[in-house]
Amino acid sequence: MTVAGVEVERTAIPGLLVLRLPVHGDARGWFKESWQRQKMVALGLPDFAPVQNNVSFNAEVGVTRGLHAEPWDKLVTVATGRVFGAWADLRPGGGFGQCVTVEIDPGTAVFVPRGVANGFQTLEPGTAYSYLVNDHWSADAQDAYTFVNLADEQLGIAWPVPAEQRIVSDKDRDHPRLTDVTPMTPPAVVVLGGTGQLGRALTERLPGARVLTRADVDLADPAALDALDLTGVGTVINATAMTDVDGAETPEGRRLAWQVNATAVAALARRCREHRTTLVHVSTDYVFDGTAEVADEETPVAPLGVYGQSKAAGELAVQAWERHYLVRTSWVVGEGKNFVATMESLAARGISPSVVDDQHGRLTHTSTLADGILHLLATDAPFGTYHLTDGGDHSTWAGVARAVFARSGRDPGDVTGVSTEEYFAGKPHAPRPRHSVLGLDKITATGFEPPVVEV
Repeated sequence: MTVAGVEVERTAIPGLLVLRLPVHGDARGWFKESWQRQKMVALGLPDFAPVQNNVSFNAEVGVTRGLHAEPWDKLVTVATGRVFGAWADLRPGGGFGQCVTVEIDPGTAVFVPRGVANGFQTLEPGTAYSYLVNDHWSADAQDAYTFVNLADEQLGIAWPVPAEQRIVSDKDRDHPRLTDVTPMTPPAVVVLGGTGQLGRALTERLPGARVLTRADVDLADPAALDALDLTGVGTVINATAMTDVDGAETPEGRRLAWQVNATAVAALARRCREHRTTLVHVSTDYVFDGTAEVADEETPVAPLGVYGQSKAAGELAVQAWERHYLVRTSWVVGEGKNFVATMESLAARGISPSVVDDQHGRLTHTSTLADGILHLLATDAPFGTYHLTDGGDHSTWAGVARAVFARSGRDPGDVTGVSTEEYFAGKPHAPRPRHSVLGLDKITATGFEPPVVEV
């Protein structure tokens, strides 16, 4: 794939990408763009947000360094000279020990994901080897490095400069063989709200995640996040919220909604920024006023009630941190109390309910929501806002209820459709959007096709 003259090549190591860069030269010398975010993200590189640039100057041919796997991503190239680059996958899994080699000149760069060991050998004197990284180096960070011996026979690296002519540090020469290397621990995933509908679905799919419940971190407590340790955490998925739409309109509920959905979310985003941790935050169709029949990611937010207002404020806090996925969804159905479970109970008990028939949307099964979130993370999709619901045609609450009744062996006609005004007549309630259909084109473009799930 090529964008604006930059070409990307995939390798046998997942995530290790080779870039061919245009080098513009004249009588004075040459110029190149080692990292150009817009172009390279369009080529499929992760938006890895580099924070530090390092240069290793090597005076002689045969300087050989590595192999080091650090707890960050890097983009390597040379400012002058040439190197023979070598990479070994030290991440757990079937690719452990896979090796790739590429010669790097000023027109070549390589994106190296976390957990892939990096090494090189200089082919010209005066070689300046440059690398961008997305975390700050510190002496303590070296404790998280994983090393493998650059002469390991299992790797089979065909270093072009013979062993007797190499310039190697004692430390690099003494690195362990591959058989003695423990795979590098991947960054931890933290799930907040582990006992909720979505939290349960995520827990099933992330057996190694740190799953935190309200007993562990209660976002209603203003100090709850102060003690949250994000050391070594790569991703936080916030699957908790105050979702009592009508209760949020009461004085006590209003305070709770703003604390959990906005104030605590701002604190969480701030903690993620401090640790450079990716934040996945789940929001709602209630941030819209329902005037658009289909709301896409560019539709302006205009919440009608306190719940939607507090969620919209939380969105703003999340969007202030670059490394975020803001996932809006609607009409969530999973394990636990939800609309479909209520209709099943009514059908089983012979009750014929009146159900709102003028609010339009799609259900979102937690399986769809969890799979879509994990897809965004696994594919390094561009950070930003995504709408995510089940696929297929939209319906109304009454339409969903009729489908549940039909599946349960009851006559769908036993469900009476009523207007929102009729349903809430004489009852205090929050305003609700009449249209909650979320456009799915953006997440579909990342390669995730929201499934059509039976009620």
